[in-house]
Amino acid sequence: MRLLRRLTFVLLAGIVLPSLADAASREALCLVCQVREGATHLEPVKATRMHEGRAYAFCSEGCAKAFDLDPAAFIAPPAGPAELPECTLVTLDGKPVGRAALLGKLTLIDFWATWCLPCRKSMPELQTLHERHGARGLDVVGVSIDEKGASAVKKFLKAKPFTYRMLMDSSDAPLWEALGVQSIPAAFLVDPEGRIVERWLGRAPTLEQVEKALEGRLPVAAGR
Repeated sequence: MRLLRRLTFVLLAGIVLPSLADAASREALCLVCQVREGATHLEPVKATRMHEGRAYAFCSEGCAKAFDLDPAAFIAPPAGPAELPECTLVTLDGKPVGRAALLGKLTLIDFWATWCLPCRKSMPELQTLHERHGARGLDVVGVSIDEKGASAVKKFLKAKPFTYRMLMDSSDAPLWEALGVQSIPAAFLVDPEGRIVERWLGRAPTLEQVEKALEGRLPVAAGR
């Protein structure tokens, strides 16, 4: 239940404004819609909050209250590299997989669940990336957060054509929590030394977005 509470899909809007007085006459891009759904449209401001001396506007009072509970979760994450934290994932057969097993290659970590429709829709593109760039050094890793465990994931994957690596997140010290994931899909591109060089939170990256992030980070394919 802790996981389900943390991964509740809340539509939070946020934009930094020069003053709260200006907020009522403005429209704002919903920050969480932007992060989670790729939204680009503005919405009327319905509520405002101050946080650390800055004014934020929201599309509803409910969104503002969600912001009150955990402001850091909705303020833009750092854009620069960060270290992949220590972790213990598990294979679908129950074998532990530590941080070291995720290093040495350029690794795309995708957090997903069998009940997440956007996650399932993105899986064919992840398979395409695996087939297209696996031989060049890209390791695509799906990390399931399913609370029903590996049996549910195995059942889901049984009839699927996905061949990239699949792991389960830890229930005791989940990697998604350590990385500040608030909703899925969420993906992280990690360089061979363990630095997070790209991240897509609350939405699945498009094939084009990942291809752009891979530019210059993989050896040039033979014949090019």
